[in-house]
Amino acid sequence: MPDVRRPPNAAVSEDVRLGERVRLSSFVNLYGCEIGDDTRLGAFVEVQRDARIGRRCKISSHSFICSGVVIEDEVFVGHGVVFINDRHPRATTDQGAMQTERDWKLEPTVIRRRASIGSGAIVMCGVEVGEGAMIGAGALVTRDVPSFTVVAGSPARILRTLPQNESEKATPDENQVR
Repeated sequence: MPDVRRPPNAAVSEDVRLGERVRLSSFVNLYGCEIGDDTRLGAFVEVQRDARIGRRCKISSHSFICSGVVIEDEVFVGHGVVFINDRHPRATTDQGAMQTERDWKLEPTVIRRRASIGSGAIVMCGVEVGEGAMIGAGALVTRDVPSFTVVAGSPARILRTLPQNESEKATPDENQVR
């Protein structure tokens, strides 16, 4: 059994695959998913079946990670982030019967390594957030986000590009407003 910090009020089904040293906060709800080594999940986080979260990630409280979402290593997800996996959600079929998995199309979403997603962001289905990208708080992500860019707004738009490694980071300009 992996070394996992699991509070007694965490709901973790038997089909969840937890890596080593995973830290779960109170009231998480996990079923049929995979969580990588050294990842931390805050309170009231739900991760659905067939979602995958990589190693050394931080998923902040009240976030919802639905089926079809893949989060690679070292990703930060802020508080209250919501992922969507269906473009046309309905409770029932045209005939009025409750929908089943056969009645809708799951559209996968991929969050690449070292990306950051600000609190309150919504990530629509079928998008890819590139490596090292940053999504601003409250953004509505409706299309792919290129690697090493900052996006914000509703819908999210590119604001600027980021350096790709530590040696490229510029020192602050003394005339820059702080």
